[in-house]
Amino acid sequence: MARTNTVKKDGGIWETVKTVFWALVIAGIFRTLFFQPFWIPSGSMKDTLLIGDFLFVNKMAYGYSRYSCPFALCPVSGRILGSEPERGDVVVFRHPTRDVDFIKRVIGLPGDTVQMQAGQLILNGQPVPQTPNGIFAEPKTPQGPARSMPRCANEPVPEGGACEKPRFTEELPGGRSHDVLNILDNWPLDDTPVFTVPAGTYFFMGDNRDNSEDSRVPAIAGGLGFVPAEYLIGRADRVMFSSAGASLLYFWTWRGDRFFHAVH
Repeated sequence: MARTNTVKKDGGIWETVKTVFWALVIAGIFRTLFFQPFWIPSGSMKDTLLIGDFLFVNKMAYGYSRYSCPFALCPVSGRILGSEPERGDVVVFRHPTRDVDFIKRVIGLPGDTVQMQAGQLILNGQPVPQTPNGIFAEPKTPQGPARSMPRCANEPVPEGGACEKPRFTEELPGGRSHDVLNILDNWPLDDTPVFTVPAGTYFFMGDNRDNSEDSRVPAIAGGLGFVPAEYLIGRADRVMFSSAGASLLYFWTWRGDRFFHAVH
């Protein structure tokens, strides 16, 4: 009887190992080909995306490159099954010079010219219409894992006070619109030279124009610069849930109005 029990026990362990192995394989295939989880760690896309938003990135949107796999291990040269992002898409991509993923909005397509003048986006020589859309307010408290403080238009604001920023609705060519936050106070990136987007690359900007490391700073100057198509990972379509706390595990800090929130 003891031997029979040992055989059953060994067989049960082996079945558990096989189950875990195939579960990991299936999860890896799902993550590589279909959807990748992504957590918003910074405020560069407020108020479209908030620190603590959790979403799944649609990896089928633009096809696949070696950056579609964890650790950039996909044996792919260039892109396969590729399609072009549209202006206004919110995209997760691999930073071209760092081993980190970024999320920003596509502003410039190949061949476009992009410039900022006094906080106004100029696209192909034409100002992009902006309509005032109230005030974005949030507590001035340390945010996200970096515990960074937001910039406020109504400074001085004590910690815990209401931090306010002007909000504008920006309408891109083609009719797609989104909100941006911008304190018009001569912030260095509110005025830029004219950038011409090279073939095969894209110009990205964050919706929080005062707090975004994006294509407005060229790669040669230590910024993001233009992003080649092979670095695109997928499109952000919908927030699944969101936590206002320091961790997604703090369920009592989840934002009830962010469940299945569409990303525009």
